[in-house]
Amino acid sequence: MTPRFSTAFREDLARLMAWRRDVRRFRPDPVPGDVLDRGLAAFATAPSVGLSEPWRVVAVDSAAARAAALANFEGANAEALAEYHAGGELSRAAIYAGLKLSGMRDAPVQLAVFCDEATPKGAGLGARTMPEMRAYSVVSAVTLLWLALRAEGVGLGWVSILDPERLTRDLDVPASWRLIGYFCIGYPETESATPELEQLGWEPRLGLPEMEQR
Repeated sequence: MTPRFSTAFREDLARLMAWRRDVRRFRPDPVPGDVLDRGLAAFATAPSVGLSEPWRVVAVDSAAARAAALANFEGANAEALAEYHAGGELSRAAIYAGLKLSGMRDAPVQLAVFCDEATPKGAGLGARTMPEMRAYSVVSAVTLLWLALRAEGVGLGWVSILDPERLTRDLDVPASWRLIGYFCIGYPETESATPELEQLGWEPRLGLPEMEQR
């Protein structure tokens, strides 16, 4: 029987989604193993096209692997800043230069999550005409991980300013694995329900999307 959820539960869920936030500043406190395990267990409940479960998770623990990932980010970040300057977007460049876009120096847990584009699981169901559905499936799983961790008071930061091919080589994973994201996980240094980019004037949050009629 489909469970019935109370008004209080629905209100808590709405608060959880509002407090999800992309975290960049972390306390050094370690994340207990059981807390991380409960977060990762969310992958087992995630939807996936054709039940292909194409997510592949790599724990980036060694000093060498973390140094390579950080160097990758710093190079890509410098290139992005230079592009804003070259394009004459000086106000954007000024804001960008002050943003903390990675918690890679501080986060106690760091994961690289990939999509296995060559997985035979699922036999291609639902992915023949839209192979990107495998990647979307991994993003759905990451969203559940994000919410599960936040429910435990743990934050997650999604680092996308990276050269994905370089990271794939540096982490020595199969070439058929497509990087979805590099994730920094830990207890937030500060708490806010307002996105940092909104606070700093990068972009406003638009809220509900308009529903178009056809």
